[in-house]
Amino acid sequence: MKITETNKKGLTHTFQVVVPAKEFEAEVKKRLQDVASKVKLPGFRPGKVPMNVVEQKYGQAIKSEAAEALVQKGSRQAFEENKLKAANTPKVDIAAFEDGKDFEFTVEAEVLPEIKPVDLKKIEVQKLTAEVTEKEIDEALKRLAQSRRETEVLNEDRPTQKGDIIVIDFVGSVDGKEFKGGKGKDYYLELGSNTFIPGFEDQLTGKKIGEKTIVNVAFPNNYHVKELAGKQAQFEVDIKELRKVKNLEMNDDFAKLFGKDTLDALKELVKDELAKEYANVSHIHLKRAILDALAPLCDFEAPQSMVNMEFDAIWKQYEAAKARGELDEDEKNAKEEDLKKEYTSIAERRVKLGLLLAEIANLNKIVLTKEDLTKAIMAEARRYPGQEQKVFDFYSKNERALDTLRAPLFEEKVIDFVADNIKINEKQLTVAELYAYDPDAKTKKNN
Repeated sequence: MKITETNKKGLTHTFQVVVPAKEFEAEVKKRLQDVASKVKLPGFRPGKVPMNVVEQKYGQAIKSEAAEALVQKGSRQAFEENKLKAANTPKVDIAAFEDGKDFEFTVEAEVLPEIKPVDLKKIEVQKLTAEVTEKEIDEALKRLAQSRRETEVLNEDRPTQKGDIIVIDFVGSVDGKEFKGGKGKDYYLELGSNTFIPGFEDQLTGKKIGEKTIVNVAFPNNYHVKELAGKQAQFEVDIKELRKVKNLEMNDDFAKLFGKDTLDALKELVKDELAKEYANVSHIHLKRAILDALAPLCDFEAPQSMVNMEFDAIWKQYEAAKARGELDEDEKNAKEEDLKKEYTSIAERRVKLGLLLAEIANLNKIVLTKEDLTKAIMAEARRYPGQEQKVFDFYSKNERALDTLRAPLFEEKVIDFVADNIKINEKQLTVAELYAYDPDAKTKKNN
């Protein structure tokens, strides 16, 4: 087999492969003999079928199989001999495939770029952190109290006001006809909560208990039920009861509602949970900072086929969001050609960073272990209380589903390795600042 590189353009390499006729015939003969030793044909004992009969019956198919095997061998050998790794499935063009003649074909593919080793010790990033304060713990406890709040009847003869909880029956109609989902009985409504359609709660303020009233409102133009969007509606409302929230005292009895014996124990639990949340947000920002620091080091060409695949994935997400009406304002107001340019740039960045991280992993022998995958499956299973075993079995027995965990898990492992080997300067922020931090804000402002 003779392999010659005939063209190189950027990352795309083209090789001509020539398999001498004798080598091709030898491959065919070997395969014919293998078939002859196993085939069963009427009138012949197994393994005793004459070669000319086997060739007459299976010859053409075996020649095709031999050609395919030699194409695979030649393609692999072309890149291995030149110490190249194909970035996509090679394109094969068969130039000559005739009996008694050399078998010739060309192989073309983009290859992975050469990536220079990165000196991680020269990289410096900032890690944003936030401490859990007593104020945040108190606010979290108030939210817990809100989630467990109970109400009691308020025996006061007065008009309803903002902040009251009223118990109502209601029936809604559009054009004189009741509509699905527009009816309720013994519904607890907090006036001023903006739970209902804009204007609904306002018209129930200043009313008396036992009063029946008509509420006229218009559904918003972007209302999630398209049949009702923008329509005028009328609700017949019966105000049955006035109630108030029972105050929950922050004491040990309150803590017992959440499985803790004392209020101090509950506070400690809340503090730990908040610390985990803040640490997670901090890690997300750190990961972005690391990727931003690595991006300028990606001074190599990205395989266009990989960029195209990444762009297609991004564009599909965009079109899906557009179909659901979930585009952000920037996307709504942007021209499609500008978005494609922006997303192509994002796709190229992702591909380059992915290749750089893969090279860092390769040089430092970072691999996913069985234990890594098991931990990831268990973490996923914990997201579905009561169904942990089903989730665990699903991933354990479904290789394709497991692949959805592998890529992000591997990236996280490499990022963690990088974080352990670069210089990190911590900067403490308030919780509000940590959550509001936008690394793209400066870029947007400068643009």
